[in-house]
Amino acid sequence: MSNDPIEKMTRRAALTRAGLAGAAIAAGAVAHVAETPARADEKESDGFVYCLNTATLRGYKLTLAAEIELAAKAGYQAVEPWVDKIHQHATDGGSLKDLGKHIADLGLTVESAIGFPEWIVDDEARRAKGMEQAKRDMDAVAQIGGKRLACPPAGATKEPILDLPKIVERYHALLELGDQMGVIPELEIWGFSKNIHHLSEAMHIALETLHPKACVLADIFHLYKGGSGFEGLRLCSGNALQLIHMNDYPGEPGPDEIDDAFRVFPGDGVAPLIQILQTLHANSRRTVLSLELFNHEYWKRDSMTIARTGVEKMKAAVAKALS
Repeated sequence: MSNDPIEKMTRRAALTRAGLAGAAIAAGAVAHVAETPARADEKESDGFVYCLNTATLRGYKLTLAAEIELAAKAGYQAVEPWVDKIHQHATDGGSLKDLGKHIADLGLTVESAIGFPEWIVDDEARRAKGMEQAKRDMDAVAQIGGKRLACPPAGATKEPILDLPKIVERYHALLELGDQMGVIPELEIWGFSKNIHHLSEAMHIALETLHPKACVLADIFHLYKGGSGFEGLRLCSGNALQLIHMNDYPGEPGPDEIDDAFRVFPGDGVAPLIQILQTLHANSRRTVLSLELFNHEYWKRDSMTIARTGVEKMKAAVAKALS
């Protein structure tokens, strides 16, 4: 191999621009999560698991226990809570292990949780604190029976673009921490971020870790916002992409101006949902569809109405895609 630094830079640029699609294919083979038997209700959902990301209810300022009860009554199979609510439950004197048992008794699973540890940043002190936060978050998620923790590029959204090898090294460290804690850290794509804003970038990072549990977390809104499009999803196996945040977006404003508040129910916007769901179904027998909305107008309505409408619209989209 040449030691010429210019040649090395050229090879890196070629990998970043042109080789990422190939990396995405291979990432599906590298990433792995233990196979578990499908529950009866999962078998009846055509390979999809209907999950409620509790951000959808955030405007109601409910307790975590109330959000979980509502999800079960609305007809979801799983929940994706935010870790601040999990920690708050413990701070208020609640037992996380008891909460996990209650969740299971309601027939729900905790497919993922949303956290924001600064694991990616260049500053060593901040990154060390971020890893400690990730450890606390993973411990809390594990106590309630959770499987995964969303790990976006928190703290590095407006900084200069980081070298991919550095991100790979830092995500690998996060994966090793996950091995210790029994929780899989998902590399979350944020479309507005300068780092990890594109599907190909995230898949490249996951592949390069050479870790068997490396995986990405995609979001329909963020794939649109960051310019990824949706064709690349066909290169993501079910192990590489285990969960996707479900939502839709209107035709206007465009990617540069749109923000989270414009998210709408699946099927109420212009996203190619049928194509997306058909691709996900072809990729895996078990993909988690987690409804994540931040629409302030929705929060003016009854919380149960919003929750039920969300799961009904996801199921309607799946039925149309698989008909």
